[in-house]
Amino acid sequence: MNDDTMAGTWKQLRGKAKIAWGKLTDDDLDVIDGKKDQLVGKVQEHYGHTREEAQRLVDEFWNEGDRP
Repeated sequence: MNDDTMAGTWKQLRGKAKIAWGKLTDDDLDVIDGKKDQLVGKVQEHYGHTREEAQRLVDEFWNEGDRP
């Protein structure tokens, strides 16, 4: 999936992101709007992960979006 944005499928993945990271608010998800770098930042902010750890977690989540 495009590393910059998955705007076309974000509405579908939004719910999965909320399940994966329950601390993300609806406002956070609105700001993220399918942008990977925004999701990394919000995961880092809310969970206190290092940038690298947040990036790894989001990469795993993002790559699952490529699967049918």
